[in-house]
Amino acid sequence: MTAGRRRDQRFLGVVVTVLAVLAGGLVLRPSEPATAADDALQPRFDAAVALLQSRRFDAAVAAWREVAAAAPQLPEAQVNLGFALLGAGRAAEARTAFDRATALRPAQANAYYGLALAHEASGDLAVATGAMRSYLHLAKNEDPKHLARARAALWEWEQARPR
Repeated sequence: MTAGRRRDQRFLGVVVTVLAVLAGGLVLRPSEPATAADDALQPRFDAAVALLQSRRFDAAVAAWREVAAAAPQLPEAQVNLGFALLGAGRAAEARTAFDRATALRPAQANAYYGLALAHEASGDLAVATGAMRSYLHLAKNEDPKHLARARAALWEWEQARPR
């Protein structure tokens, strides 16, 4: 490496961030089931969570697609599908899932976090920055470690943008 040139570490940053999200517990479980249909969905939801947490991303994508089809109004299914797609290296599809989650529940904070990571993976730091700002605005009760990572990513992206 020559003086004055920095190694591009964005891909590593995306991978580390996705792993931190998965390990940090941003995978949400639905609230108490309200109906028999929700009771039937819970084992499928739990199985999809386990696949995502074990980093079996392709299997997790399939499982989250099934959960989302069974519960199309559940934004958590779309968020987790997005994180599975990110883990599988499919950022464009992940953006679609995160967008669906925000359409279902505009205050779904972790959907904006995922959306930011998906745009970063696609090289669109301007949109990633806006999505991360939305996450920080909405993430009132999030784990302080997640908020710190989000602020660090935001700072890094703002520094990388052309002046």
